[in-house]
Amino acid sequence: MSLATYALKRLGGLVLVLLVTSFLVFSLLYLAPGSPLSFILGPRGGTPEQVAAVTAKYHLDDPFHLRYVRWLGDVLHGDFGQSIVYRQNVSDMIDGRIGTTVMLVAISAVIIAVAGVGFGTVAALKGGRTGGLITSLASVALSTPVFVIGVALISLFAVALNWFPVFGSGSGGIDTLHHLVLPAVALSLGSIGYLTRITRASVDEERSREHVQTAVARALPGSVIIRRHILRNALIPITTVLGLTVASLIAGAVVVENVFAIDGLGSLLVKAILQRDFAVVQAVVLVLVFGFVVVNAVVDVLYTVIDPRIALGRKP
Repeated sequence: MSLATYALKRLGGLVLVLLVTSFLVFSLLYLAPGSPLSFILGPRGGTPEQVAAVTAKYHLDDPFHLRYVRWLGDVLHGDFGQSIVYRQNVSDMIDGRIGTTVMLVAISAVIIAVAGVGFGTVAALKGGRTGGLITSLASVALSTPVFVIGVALISLFAVALNWFPVFGSGSGGIDTLHHLVLPAVALSLGSIGYLTRITRASVDEERSREHVQTAVARALPGSVIIRRHILRNALIPITTVLGLTVASLIAGAVVVENVFAIDGLGSLLVKAILQRDFAVVQAVVLVLVFGFVVVNAVVDVLYTVIDPRIALGRKP
């Protein structure tokens, strides 16, 4: 498959996924109990004139299919509408928060890739007590909920030791990086445990292959055998898991951002759901789904880089 064909195929898939997702989110929000009017006019409501004005402004009394088609047409023109709670353009609200979420996910992805592959490789090559200890710690990390890890990290490193800030995303640059260290660790620990176990299994399997035994018999340096003959071939399943893990971080950031009071897309999504701020929920979900699909497309491309025998767009 050529690069142009692959790109068109992925683009078509992305459009279809976003279309189905937007319809489902639209449907579920309007089927949920409650009304956004209570957040606009307050718990006591307003006068009939106020209710009529707000309803007409946000087209709340229009049929579902008309609201959906109108919103979809606006999205195609880059307009996600206006928040009914904050009275701001949704695009502006997302622009001010997406950078924080992207940085959080990026830091977590780097931590997962380095620590997961590193610990898994050491566990496979060392074996014995070292391998058993690493595997046990990986199981503990994998089984511990993210919010529990977050609270524990805050209690130890932010409150007790005062090494990191308790909450917030900082003022930019190094300060933002300093604020996001603990959230990134909390977000990545479970995934590190999972990737560690997958890496150990993949490396163990590759070590028993005939070509590795041949390389050992030829007395090739150990570093060459590990790098070229073991890790290179073990990277396919590792990359698959890593890609899915990084994609799942986009959803996992919702929990972490709320635990650490980070002003990102995750915390914005939770607030919008609780306030039934339809326009914000729909826009944030579409952005998160877009990121998920893009990450999986990148993984497909990485397959061909790792192993040229794999055709572009074809799963190994």
